[in-house]
Amino acid sequence: QVQVVESGGGLVQPGGSLRLSCAASGLIFSAYSMGWYRQAPGKQRELVARIASHVTTDYADSVKGRFTISRDNAKNTVYLQMHSLKPEDTAVYYCNLYPPLRDYWGQGTQVTVSS
Repeated sequence: QVQVVESGGGLVQPGGSLRLSCAASGLIFSAYSMGWYRQAPGKQRELVARIASHVTTDYADSVKGRFTISRDNAKNTVYLQMHSLKPEDTAVYYCNLYPPLRDYWGQGTQVTVSS
């Protein structure tokens, strides 16, 4: 059974940085594309960034140049480094396969950007 556990969220001031981690188990991690997603209050969940098994990356326009997705296949972990955070980045952040599978959503980690 695939499980993902997100961590690293918190409260940060505008312009600050955070690094999110997602530890996955129950799958051959290196074979799958992974994605970071987020859901803000009252909005639908959206894709923030994705990374292929061969480490090609892609980003939502709203985070390009500020966020970096990476993976460590030896640790079955995918990361999201976030810089220059804005209040509109406030959301619960989730990781999942890309494309996402319904049964593999974790609890997410809350990111709040506020002064």
